Amino acid sequence: MNPEAPTVLRCAGRAVARYTTRPDLAADHSPRPYLHPVTTLAGRPVTETVPEDHPHHLGAGVAVPDVAGHNFWGGRTFVRDLGPVELDNHGVQRHDGFKLCDPDGFVEELSWTAGGERLLREHRTVAATALTDTAWALDLTFSLTNVSGRDLSIGSPATNGRPGAAYGGFFWRAPKEATAPVVFGAGTGGTDGSGADGAGTGGSGADGEEAVHGARGDWVALSGEGWTLVFAGATARTREDPWFVRAAEYPGVGSSLAHDGRLPVAAGETFVRRVVTVVADGRLDRDSAAALVRKAVAS
Repeated sequence: MNPEAPTVLRCAGRAVARYTTRPDLAADHSPRPYLHPVTTLAGRPVTETVPEDHPHHLGAGVAVPDVAGHNFWGGRTFVRDLGPVELDNHGVQRHDGFKLCDPDGFVEELSWTAGGERLLREHRTVAATALTDTAWALDLTFSLTNVSGRDLSIGSPATNGRPGAAYGGFFWRAPKEATAPVVFGAGTGGTDGSGADGAGTGGSGADGEEAVHGARGDWVALSGEGWTLVFAGATARTREDPWFVRAAEYPGVGSSLAHDGRLPVAAGETFVRRVVTVVADGRLDRDSAAALVRKAVAS
């Protein structure tokens, strides 16, 4: 398969996503592989790329605004006591090749480089799984290893002095519509707020952007005009990361690697995160979302 051409993911006999490995983007966009368009089984797009409000937002993928001071997110860098500043500090996620590439998924190797130095090696796995006639799941796991030869740390605008802006890690930019999407979170399960299977339950839960943003929960949902996305932390460690949620300003959801403080990554150390996203036609309620998450995570 030609690595320069977008890779098409298929599910239930339909094309549901395209993966661009080597986008032709300006350096200040922090060029990186991304999924776009991602669609429902009925063909409704649920990602957006290079939107006018944030031109460095690239569909669904992995992006980090601060790796040892290097910007792998794109756009301006938030500097403590100065605010957003245009800096020549952008990194690149380089697609090194596929170890496996099938119609329903792939295994990819990447290098995160900045300033002429390879900082991180990534092993990324993406898979599409059918759930029902109207829903499927995108399973994305990324494993990052510090190959710089020295200790590094990962930060966010929040850890650099901007409250509420702990973005960085898995991130999904949804399409902006005439009205903001509905936001809701998992219901309470066990005494720790999670279901016994780690996928949460229905019942009462958080509603609205303010309630879900910055909270730790098994899953969070965005529901727009004829579509619903349900994002689930699929490992215990991933579920420790709070959710970054935007709805009113723009629709997007991420899992925060650096929320309360910087994430240290010692020389040679590897860390792993896995997020499974249910992509459904129509507007799901909390119980339906929870049921699909349980099925997706168990797949």
